Amino acid sequence: MTAEISSAAELRALLGSPAPRAVDKERTRLHERDRQWLAESPFCLVATAGADGTCDVSPKGDPPGFALVLDDRTIVIPERPGNRRADGYHNILTNPHVGLLFMIPGRTDTLRINGRARLLRDAPWFDELVVQGHRPVLAVLVEVEQIFYHCAKAFLRSKLWQPQTWPADPLPSRARLIKEVEAPAETLDELERHYGPEYARKLYT
Repeated sequence: MTAEISSAAELRALLGSPAPRAVDKERTRLHERDRQWLAESPFCLVATAGADGTCDVSPKGDPPGFALVLDDRTIVIPERPGNRRADGYHNILTNPHVGLLFMIPGRTDTLRINGRARLLRDAPWFDELVVQGHRPVLAVLVEVEQIFYHCAKAFLRSKLWQPQTWPADPLPSRARLIKEVEAPAETLDELERHYGPEYARKLYT
């Protein structure tokens, strides 16, 4: 028999109250240390939700410092060539609220930024977002509303950054997964060639 939690009061009674430090750590402006973190981070997750409740979490990665800091309240994340689904971008058009999680390899804490996003097709600072000759066709401008560092417990429990705990890869190749799960028209050989060495050499084309 399942026992569902159906109210905020019930949830709080079950979990207890957060420690004062967990509450007080929230800020609304970037600190110099936040700027340093962003300068070192090569990867973030962007969470969005559309007006109809449709959710999406998209990974974004580039050389460290790819998130451009415009000022203490504004950062920019460039778009790079991908699958063109644009699920998160469609969400932003109907609901500008976004959640960002910035990671640094080997660090067990993370930087969280929540705010309001806008999609821009051009701006004077787009030239600062060029990587390997690729100038993004759009960028996500995020106005910071909440920022704080998240504790390390999830990374410590999962041992995510400890190579000695990583299992031998139990899953088939990316190409075989696609062939078995999505059943595309391409043959397995065609998919293997697509996701072969050339795939990594065409990240910005």
